[in-house]
Amino acid sequence: MDSPAETRTDKHSLVEILTGAADRYGDRTALGIHQDDGTELRWSFRELERRSRYAAWRLRALGLKPGDRLLTWAPSSPALPAVYFGAMRAGVIFVPLDLRMSADAIERIAARAEAGRLALGTGRDAPDPRDAGLENFPTTSVDELAAEPDESFPDDWETVMDTWERPSRDDVFELVFTSGTTGQPKGVMLTHGNVLASISAMHKVIPPIEHRIVSLLPLSHLLEQAVGLFYAIDVGADIVYVRSRSPRVIFEAIRHHRTTTMVLVPQVLDLFWSSIEREVAKAGRAESFQRLRSIARRLPYGARRWLFRRVHQQFGGGLRLLVSTAAFLPPVLQQAWEDLGVIVIQGYGSTECGFGACTTREDHGLGTVGRALPPVEIRLAEDGEILVHGPNVFGGYWRDPEATAAAFTADGWYRTGDIGRFDEAGRLILMGRTKDIIVLPNGFNVYPEDVENALRVAGMRDSVVLETRPGRIEAIVLTPGAYGLPAGGDTARGPSGMHDDPDAVRETIAEAVKKANQTLAPHQRVEGWRLWPDADFPRTHTLKVKRDQVRAWAVIEENLPVRPGA
Repeated sequence: MDSPAETRTDKHSLVEILTGAADRYGDRTALGIHQDDGTELRWSFRELERRSRYAAWRLRALGLKPGDRLLTWAPSSPALPAVYFGAMRAGVIFVPLDLRMSADAIERIAARAEAGRLALGTGRDAPDPRDAGLENFPTTSVDELAAEPDESFPDDWETVMDTWERPSRDDVFELVFTSGTTGQPKGVMLTHGNVLASISAMHKVIPPIEHRIVSLLPLSHLLEQAVGLFYAIDVGADIVYVRSRSPRVIFEAIRHHRTTTMVLVPQVLDLFWSSIEREVAKAGRAESFQRLRSIARRLPYGARRWLFRRVHQQFGGGLRLLVSTAAFLPPVLQQAWEDLGVIVIQGYGSTECGFGACTTREDHGLGTVGRALPPVEIRLAEDGEILVHGPNVFGGYWRDPEATAAAFTADGWYRTGDIGRFDEAGRLILMGRTKDIIVLPNGFNVYPEDVENALRVAGMRDSVVLETRPGRIEAIVLTPGAYGLPAGGDTARGPSGMHDDPDAVRETIAEAVKKANQTLAPHQRVEGWRLWPDADFPRTHTLKVKRDQVRAWAVIEENLPVRPGA
């Protein structure tokens, strides 16, 4: 395994990450996937590099020129990274579409990007262009683009390709659009240099171990691209894609791959932890498990893993590192994993600024997202908004000068829209979004994530805290995720593993709200709560709660009876 110093060189483009990895790691496995027919596809670093060249040639042969846009709409598979790198080689800007996007959003993005072609995924979980009005759009499958050369390739195609202009750090290689469900979607223009800066930061904070990764986040998401693909390839990681959402299949893949490292959003970390707790409760070991956690917290990480070796066997015995970003990570959830001897590194950033700050293996305290990694700089505006400056920050939104101007301060710092503060050691602590802050009639500010975290500590896994009328703070809570009740209030197993009736569970929720209120300042306290009617909150493709939709529901439902919070 190469050290960070050996891999962190002055590269001109992301393509050089792949070519360098092919030279260093050769026939070692880079990417793999369990296919629909039950077989396993595995590509070496050299194979991935070769396939990317096939994709680059075909994109140019299809008439795409440097600067043209290519829509990519596909579930994760080895062919998709080959197409990404192929587009970079050809100078084509790819525009990833997420599988969870609405049809309306996809139509808006396709029109806004003025794309020339669609690269479509294959398999039983692949999208159908007809669902988004793209049935007449010029389309080629990602598998076709990355396939072995056919008779259409001239004998000198490689020689010709070697004459193409090579991408540079300042070239835009990707447009990542906002969902576009309302109004005009904004396209974040990312250059090779932007992402290379984030990868350089990752080399400074992620330990140089032999990384075996199971990829669960969509490759349409920049986090998975930057950490789970580009950085992972740079350090010679072995990556496996899992397209099934079945927990059994996912855990089997993690165990079989002897996974060491995973890049996840907090909700997936929570789902995994819930699975561990259910297994512990089923075995009747809940109390002893909690006692062992309190003991492990005072031990070295290797000793913690030995203490919980049975749990680690479920993950193949090699899990060492979790990288979490994209949403607030509850400190109690981070502590739970670290009790087991798994280091949790938390990154902070957005599509517009990549890795703005990050904790490290040596300093990963609860509740912080660490420090900015030079040359990246972070400062706070007068109202607490987090501002970021550095080579990782994007250059602007696609053909939208007004939105671009609004995203930056007069002296060129990116406005994140997040509120934060620094602790006494200079580490950044997130406090929520500027648009979500509750300003009470008495002038006090309430940060919803502070209250939601208190509710979580009190036993409520999922909640959304809102001001439903001036001065009144309420919590909208999930029944299924927190207590095992299906929507509609039918009986089900509660957290104890016993069957609980709806009234008993609702009483438990009320008690949790009361307990949380005892830890909150008077102006933060929850005055009432109500149950969300569905099995889960509406979420983005990165599993963040769509607070606007929850807020709209709360306004409509405000005349319904509301249970007292304390």
